[in-house]
Amino acid sequence: MNQRLQQLINAEGLTQSQFADKIGVAKASVSHILAGRNKPGFDFIESLSRQFPNLSLEWLISGKGRMYKVTGPETAPPEAPQDPGIIAEIPTETEEARQDRPKIVKVVVFYDNGTFQELV
Repeated sequence: MNQRLQQLINAEGLTQSQFADKIGVAKASVSHILAGRNKPGFDFIESLSRQFPNLSLEWLISGKGRMYKVTGPETAPPEAPQDPGIIAEIPTETEEARQDRPKIVKVVVFYDNGTFQELV
């Protein structure tokens, strides 16, 4: 992941210092992740997602796909209703699509004190 993070920094034309400032983390955090000493935590990735909304987190985390999300009318999310009293219609999923969808088998919650908990 550290190599993909370096690719992002290069693609955005930023220095490590500018990148750290942009996402609101300590410069040492970025340096340690790039050097492979640390792995980025949830807050780091969440900040990346906010500052770089077109960044594909799947690419960043797993290396699959492209660095940036494909944007266009076919991938644009539906617009929210203008009247806050109106609830947007949620598209229904077919039974066949539901059966093909992967099932969640385990959820792991990581806490800022370094501990974690598995939820079944």
